[in-house]
Amino acid sequence: MRFNAKDLASLARRPSGCFDKEGKLKICRVVGDEKLIEPRERWCRLKGNLLFLMKNKSSEASEVVILERCWIVEFRSKTDVSIVLKFQSGEADLYLEAASKPDCESWAVALGEANSEGLQNKIQQLRRLIMEIKEERSSDEARQFLPSSQVDSLGEPQFTSIQRIANEPKLEFSLACKDLVAATRDRKLNTFIQVSVVHPAEHILTRYTSTEIVEGTRDPLFLTGVTFPPEYPIYEETKIKLTVYDVKDKPQDTVRTSVLPDHKEPRADVGRSFLGCTTFRVGDLIKSKEQQLTLTLRTSDGGKTVGTIEVNLVKMGELEDGETDHITTDAQDQKCALVRECTATEGVSGKDNLPSLNAVLKNPICKLYRFPTSDNKWMRIREQMAETTLSFHVPKELINLHIKEDMRRNQELKDLGELAPHWDNMRKSVIAHCDQMLSMYQDTLAELGKHTGSSFKSSCSKGEKTLEFIPINLHLQRMHVHSPRLKDALYDVITVGAPAAHFQGFKNGGLRKLLSKFEAERRNTGYQCIYYSPENTAKAKEVLSNINHLQPLISSHADLLLNSASQHSPDSLKNSLKMLSEKTELFVHAFKDQLVRSALLALYTARPGCVLKKPAVPRNSAEEGDDLQHQDHPSQIKRQDSIPHHSEYDEEEWDRVWANVGKSLNCVIAMVDRLLEKDNISNVKEGENDPSAADCKVLHTGGDWYEQLYPLVITLKDCMGEVVTRAKQSMAFVLLQELACGLPQCLMLTLRRDIVFSQALAGLVCGFIIKLHTGLHDQGFLQQLHTVGLLVQYEGLLSTYSEEAGMLEDMAVGISDLQKVMFKVIEAKSEDFLPVITGRREHYVIEVQLPAKMFELLPQEIKEGKLLRMYPVLFNVGINEQQTLAERFGDTTLQENINQENLELLKEYYKLFTEKMPPDCLPHFQEQNDLKGLLENLHQNIQAKKRKNVEIMWLAATICRKLNGVRFTCCKSAKDRTSMSVTLEQCSILRDEHQLHKDFFIRALDCMRREGCRIENVLKNVKCRKYAFNMIQLMAFPKYYRPPEGTYGKADT
Repeated sequence: MRFNAKDLASLARRPSGCFDKEGKLKICRVVGDEKLIEPRERWCRLKGNLLFLMKNKSSEASEVVILERCWIVEFRSKTDVSIVLKFQSGEADLYLEAASKPDCESWAVALGEANSEGLQNKIQQLRRLIMEIKEERSSDEARQFLPSSQVDSLGEPQFTSIQRIANEPKLEFSLACKDLVAATRDRKLNTFIQVSVVHPAEHILTRYTSTEIVEGTRDPLFLTGVTFPPEYPIYEETKIKLTVYDVKDKPQDTVRTSVLPDHKEPRADVGRSFLGCTTFRVGDLIKSKEQQLTLTLRTSDGGKTVGTIEVNLVKMGELEDGETDHITTDAQDQKCALVRECTATEGVSGKDNLPSLNAVLKNPICKLYRFPTSDNKWMRIREQMAETTLSFHVPKELINLHIKEDMRRNQELKDLGELAPHWDNMRKSVIAHCDQMLSMYQDTLAELGKHTGSSFKSSCSKGEKTLEFIPINLHLQRMHVHSPRLKDALYDVITVGAPAAHFQGFKNGGLRKLLSKFEAERRNTGYQCIYYSPENTAKAKEVLSNINHLQPLISSHADLLLNSASQHSPDSLKNSLKMLSEKTELFVHAFKDQLVRSALLALYTARPGCVLKKPAVPRNSAEEGDDLQHQDHPSQIKRQDSIPHHSEYDEEEWDRVWANVGKSLNCVIAMVDRLLEKDNISNVKEGENDPSAADCKVLHTGGDWYEQLYPLVITLKDCMGEVVTRAKQSMAFVLLQELACGLPQCLMLTLRRDIVFSQALAGLVCGFIIKLHTGLHDQGFLQQLHTVGLLVQYEGLLSTYSEEAGMLEDMAVGISDLQKVMFKVIEAKSEDFLPVITGRREHYVIEVQLPAKMFELLPQEIKEGKLLRMYPVLFNVGINEQQTLAERFGDTTLQENINQENLELLKEYYKLFTEKMPPDCLPHFQEQNDLKGLLENLHQNIQAKKRKNVEIMWLAATICRKLNGVRFTCCKSAKDRTSMSVTLEQCSILRDEHQLHKDFFIRALDCMRREGCRIENVLKNVKCRKYAFNMIQLMAFPKYYRPPEGTYGKADT
């Protein structure tokens, strides 16, 4: 329209910053498809719903267009840069042509929002934004429940509780939309539903969860359901709000990927638009006749209808009937199968939720899927992930044992007695360094004791000093499969970051290289100290351990023997003597090693002003054999060349002391035999003459037994004490040499090894306990456990380049050290079911506690305390871009050697298994895919030295499952590469063992990676739902290890 009003002219002349948009456009009027004149360039200014047209930026406005009761037609061709404004009044259309496509799109958006209807939409959007900000500030957030005190106060009688089975979710429902209305007619919708909860007592809107995004349809079937776990305070009066959004750019949508603070669900407004919302009461859904609600979706002002939404109540215990054809047709373009969230940890039998298992597993996350089988039936898969309290419990137990062991060693060094100045200075230096290390262990234990909160160490914390003993991101990953025609199956994998000393770093490599280098340097220490081999130092530690274990036992049995004598109890006397004899023989046998003799000689030469004495009579092994009935004379082993020889040293002194223990025991045995023999003769004679006299004899001779045995027992204890003193000093002197030869590297290596072993052991204990619980009803497995031992297979995904090569070296040593760990199953005597660790470095026993009912299911051998052996093996294949560099420009020898060494260990275990176990104990055994063939195939793949040969890992995992083993998957932080591997393994099992439809393999894989437990693991670690990959990295990954579009990007790891 034409104008002449001064106020409009004044508005058009205002400064540029006062306008919503301004710029050059070519403009003309159009009637039908005919342009009345050629488009002319005009300077256009938009303010509110007024569009000013000017010849140039500084001229007066020649025309103003009121943007009401009009709409915009935007041309869709990539080259077209024009739009048309059409008016309901019938006046000529306004043709506008921009300089570029982006400029054209910008003007189309600005003009489209300029009328009063667009202003109203902005107001509504601001209202929604205010409501969402209030949601974020509320105390309840998705997966975070109200405190127990609040729950109690809310659970008042006026609210109706939902009746459900114990440990089952309180409420579950699925969602679908129909006839959704798009903003423009030709727009394809990409929609998701956000679910919020309004508690009846507080009337605060709390965001709870959201569905997956369904692309390209106005009738989306949402395959992600909604689950409220047993602990959640939800009642029939609770209201649930469902809000439907349209996502404009799915890969960049931040609803599921933006970085967020602790325990916060991500939110976003960029890249999505509001479609409609609706609300319903929980009670209405539960009481509905068909347990289904059909609700109308309306705009925020409640006026316009934009479609309908169906809410279907789901009962997880019921199986679905019918074929899958209608799903595969309707959901052809959808990216995911049915996924529901829950938090109850369940097993195949539904009875795994036991106190002993609950003491180990915490904060479970559960997802449920349904996928079609090859015969078009549904199979249901429950995927679970739980952290474990053992992440902190096991390291704290270990550190406590380290402290006790080191304090005992330091005291033994101090008890060495007087030494020559050279050795004394060496001892002082060693003790000073050991005290510093001991203080560090004590500080670490104190810091761990202060830890509260989650039961796992996130990947972001792997470099923290106070947490260096804690395993990284340790979780149980479980898949429970229910197929229509197959038996339910359970598949467990323990996921954990590679055991490695991240705080200490990898500048000089890892343990494998450092230990080898240290041992080579220690051989060349010269005259300063005596070199003992690692085998001899290990033997010295074993002797000291045996002394500390057996000496109190022998003393206790000796006291019991005297007590039996005082009571004149023949049977008790015999039993006490038997136990005393057995323990004393073990005690004497512990010093049978030549190492004790040579160490005593070395210690003697280290004394100040030592005098050597030549023996007057040569040794006679036959004479000593007569003295010791319960021991063999030590074989004459050649001394190490580095140990000084002194022909005048009186070795007989040690032999006499050592032999006196056996002689003293023989005297005790002889006296007991004599007393029992006399007692039998006396009882027979007295019984024949006068029975009452026999009773008097018992009272009279009781004191005689005690008096006759007492001096012999005291002599035995004295002889044993003399042996203990000398042996302890000699073995402590060996340990002094070990420490002195490598200060301070020796102690730093011990620390590093302790750190790595602590991380590895926490995972192993978790894996053993889970395997024991799932195999309690499998007699074949239990027989294998105590007859052969347990196979523990680690899958490594580390590269052999840069720092990860050092991590792999640490990991290889840590896993190898697990061979020295033994397990013992005991009956729990209290409600504390956490495992107990005993022993010392290089020899630990893990006592796993079971409730009485579960303990009774075990074989007699295990119930009697038989120690159970572990057989850990590690196979590593690097898959990332760093491995590509290692393969082309670096060295992969480390990986090849590790795989070859562990293949031999695996073959040894298989040989033991076939020798000791009957053939029918092999689970899932198939002739065409037998273990021999799998092992041979694995051998060929390792020998082939093929780049990124992931088939090595697939074969090793299959062999492990067939041998009832425990599976581990590890990468640097058990977050990204581990997630790719675990989900691939799960889908491969579904395809190979449970007939997953071949067309759904990739969709199932993408679904588990996009919506499953592993993306939740990423969120727990880095507060972001994105795998830490970029496009360049993924180009180097094997095909099936790449995540779906939109789930990866820049994130801290």
